[in-house]
Amino acid sequence: MSLPPGPAPPRAQNGGGAGWHSLATEQALGRLGAAPAGLTRGEAARRLSEHGPNTLPAAAPRSAFRRFLAQFNHLLIQVLIAAAAITGVLGYFKDAIVILSVVLVNATVAFVQEGRAEQALNAIRDMLSPHASVLRDGARITVDAADLVPGDVVLLEPGERVPADLRLLRARGLRVEEAALTGESVPVDKTSDPVAADAPLADRTSMAFSGTLVAAGQGMGVVVATGPATEIGRISGMIGAVQTLTTPLLRQMNLFARRLTGIILGLAVLIFAFAWLFRGFGAEEAFMAVVGIAVASIPEGLPAVMTITLAIGVRRMAARNAIVRQLPAVETLGAVSVICSDKTGTLTRNEMAVAVIDSDFGRFEVSGSGYAPGGSVALAGETPGPAALALLQELAQGVALCNDAALREQPDGGWTVAGDPMEGAMLAFAARAGLAPETARLRHPRRDEIPFDSRHRYMATLHAGHDAAFVCVKGAPERVLAMCAAVRREDGTAPLDASAWRARAEALAADGLRVIAVATRADVPHGTDTLAPADIEGGLVLLGLLGLIDPPREEAIAAVAECQAAGIRVKMITGDHAATASAIARQVGLRGAGSVVTGAELDTLDDATLRVRVLESDVFARTSPEHKLRLVEALQAGGAVVAMTGDGVNDAPALKRADVGVAMGRKGTEAAKEAAEMVLADDNFATIAAAVRAGRTVYDNLTKTVTFLLPINGGEAMSIVLAILLGTQLPITPTQILWVNMVSSVALALTLAFEPTEPGTMRLPPRPADQPLLTGFVVWRIVFVSLLFFGCVFGMFKYATAQGLSVETARTMAVNTLVAAEVAYLFSVRYRHGASLTWRGMLGTRAVLLGVAAVIVLQLLFTYAEPMQVLFASRPLDPLGEGLPVLAVAVLIFALLEMEKLAIRCLRPLVVSAA
Repeated sequence: MSLPPGPAPPRAQNGGGAGWHSLATEQALGRLGAAPAGLTRGEAARRLSEHGPNTLPAAAPRSAFRRFLAQFNHLLIQVLIAAAAITGVLGYFKDAIVILSVVLVNATVAFVQEGRAEQALNAIRDMLSPHASVLRDGARITVDAADLVPGDVVLLEPGERVPADLRLLRARGLRVEEAALTGESVPVDKTSDPVAADAPLADRTSMAFSGTLVAAGQGMGVVVATGPATEIGRISGMIGAVQTLTTPLLRQMNLFARRLTGIILGLAVLIFAFAWLFRGFGAEEAFMAVVGIAVASIPEGLPAVMTITLAIGVRRMAARNAIVRQLPAVETLGAVSVICSDKTGTLTRNEMAVAVIDSDFGRFEVSGSGYAPGGSVALAGETPGPAALALLQELAQGVALCNDAALREQPDGGWTVAGDPMEGAMLAFAARAGLAPETARLRHPRRDEIPFDSRHRYMATLHAGHDAAFVCVKGAPERVLAMCAAVRREDGTAPLDASAWRARAEALAADGLRVIAVATRADVPHGTDTLAPADIEGGLVLLGLLGLIDPPREEAIAAVAECQAAGIRVKMITGDHAATASAIARQVGLRGAGSVVTGAELDTLDDATLRVRVLESDVFARTSPEHKLRLVEALQAGGAVVAMTGDGVNDAPALKRADVGVAMGRKGTEAAKEAAEMVLADDNFATIAAAVRAGRTVYDNLTKTVTFLLPINGGEAMSIVLAILLGTQLPITPTQILWVNMVSSVALALTLAFEPTEPGTMRLPPRPADQPLLTGFVVWRIVFVSLLFFGCVFGMFKYATAQGLSVETARTMAVNTLVAAEVAYLFSVRYRHGASLTWRGMLGTRAVLLGVAAVIVLQLLFTYAEPMQVLFASRPLDPLGEGLPVLAVAVLIFALLEMEKLAIRCLRPLVVSAA
């Protein structure tokens, strides 16, 4: 059996099972060659071989060996490897081994610190239901979800995950939790009725999508898409196609490495030619001099120090509930200029709550947190009077009795809802109004009910009273109002003005609230045990309208304000309704909350117009995964560094594309977590502000590290170049340079990773994404300090040889002078602009003191330990005659550095005023 001929089913822009939602059920079955009794087993097997299994392709992970080899994919490291190889060929095995050891140490550190490989596709695949109930040959059977094929008829029950994209054939009270896919904050009512062909994903009520959860009711649907063709499969494909951007720091370091490599190689060729042709060096001797220049110029310790600095930032952020999966994301947070936040579960609690009650007495305001019973109800800001309180109690009783949910207190003191979230919110409201729901249920047991159904859009329950039975009704305002004849007032009841109450319901909805009408009928004859729709049509008394909302997190409001004070724009991108998004945006303090851009409007904008529109508005509603991804790309095209937060599968592509993807740890899907660089363990938006502060601190410390390390290499390289130009002996050998660069320099540079956050960090604007790592000030500092270090090394070597000391002793003095100058420079560079000659500056941090102590011990070993003398050709120094000059030079260096900073502080106001 094959699919019948005919035109292909219509497909909307969003792909997957799109187009089927606008077809009648008979058309959908016909186009799939299916029947209500399901496929035959033979036809199902044939289609399985044609369409393939209902699974998503798994991403092939990199092996550990390949990940280790990737650590050598760095120009500066490759230059060192080439130098080591040629050095070994020439017979200088000791030098080659030392150089290769440095390379291996760098690679090992980076490999150990690297996070897990991307697993977003696998995480989405795990969301698929492992089994499904289907009709085959007219009988209900259970099959593996992987064996589903287009045309299968699937049965849905509460608590099950939808196994494939289904066009619903029948829905009875069916409600599906789609937050992970569409961003809807409450379960969606489903129906078998066709919807408009251009309906957005969240409005396709005749479809049930793979990976979503059945919250209530029962349903039956025909499979229209499986595996990669489903909506969740389409998102999986988007994730695989999304290009992961390089972080600003890595971009700057790659550019720096290319330029430095070009300079080193060019200088090496020139020096080799000059030494060979004009100074009489042999080829091997000239090459070893060039190796010395390369080793001196390359900051071998910088990759390891950067990696460890980032790792320290990761540890600090983990203590604040921000788990970083990829190290460079730590620094990127410091450059973030825009945070694109999901609404549901990120800025909000993802817990429905009754916010207001609109009644004939006026508007009640309800306060409280989540589903906890604690809270209060106020009328015009005051405690309700006796008459208003009586109405409030009657309304609370109605929503507590006409309710199938239950609240559960958790061991940690929190409260959760078993059942529909909106019904749970009503129970919490009843408790805040002073009514214990369980007590009301015991006092007035239920006798009969009319369950909620999307066709009649209300729920009604019959209860035993003291003198007569009574009915409680809740549902869609327009439907309940049509069944009401009166409204509860202080002096009894009054005729209902239906049009006025519809306007009041619309006003609540315009404020972003989900509106539920509550009514009652108290004149049911005593002893009535059954309830039919005819019993309540036209005879109800309206008690009031409930306005429910997923409230914002209190800490999110403060976090948004802090981010905006730091020059960071916060934008809400949600799949929820525009009115709801606008209301939440106003509550959390987003700018331009009244100007909401919908997904339908985004579809009409070209890329150029979108880049302008995305800068003007901060609230985007009814968005699809494509919209979220497109908005992130538009912001990045305008030069913004974007952090994207989210918790659903629908957020995963944008999370991966963003400069920093931030997933929610508690309520977030595994797909979102695996697509993100950072996971918030507490689902707290405020943690992002703390992470940005930590990121800025990490970048400041990295800048200090670069400013510290590069002048050391500059001074070493200048010393060797000048020695070659003058035709004299090298003041420091390549292996000694490696000792300084990989031991003492690294030990001292690592202390800068522990520097605390500078005051006022979160009052500064984000640094531009294209700001170079080597700013004008940093370049000046590198040149100035390089000259000082060059003078130390070359000057001390010449001084020692002039005193008649051996070349080995002179080089040992030069190395120790260089290290002592490093220590002096460390205390200076901790305060780039302020004076270091203070009590606090000289004491340093615990890390600084430990680092200096370690370097002193290492230099004593370098100078006096016999194995080190063999390896590095060092010699013991006389503490007074040869040690004191070394210390004197260090003090001189510190004084010159402080004078330079003082001169800059004095000149800066003059430069600013002249400008």
